[in-house]
Amino acid sequence: MTISVGETFPNVTVKTWDDAPVDLSVGDLIAGKTVVIFGVPGAFTPTCSMRHLPGFVDHYEAIRAKGVDIIAVHSVNDPYVLNTWNKDQGHEGIETLADWDATLAKALGVDADMSKTGLGTRAVRYAAIVRDGEVTYFETGGLEVSGAEAILEALDVD
Repeated sequence: MTISVGETFPNVTVKTWDDAPVDLSVGDLIAGKTVVIFGVPGAFTPTCSMRHLPGFVDHYEAIRAKGVDIIAVHSVNDPYVLNTWNKDQGHEGIETLADWDATLAKALGVDADMSKTGLGTRAVRYAAIVRDGEVTYFETGGLEVSGAEAILEALDVD
């Protein structure tokens, strides 16, 4: 079952990067803050690298100007790959949520078997706006609902 608007965003532990992989409680990250979290099937995959993350890099300041404290990218990847990808994309201000074992993807209900394309279990493409732990926007699907432009529009009505 996929998480819905009005529900509490799952408090699970993922990995992030601080000169090395470190545990990060998602609940601690989002407590008392307005956070945009977007999920991608994989670092260095074509759409994720050419359009999804770059959109958030390009619109980083505009999203932050709408009262967003943190922008985070979630992927079922290890923290080394996710950190390198984020650096490669040119914006280390975007928090990385490395979900190496798909715990967060499963808790959100966005896990998918992508074995046919060689990726194994991954997260589907999604975006969320979370205010002090409560989900106020959650959509899965293409960039028209999960990209930076969709988030900018949702922040206007959210």
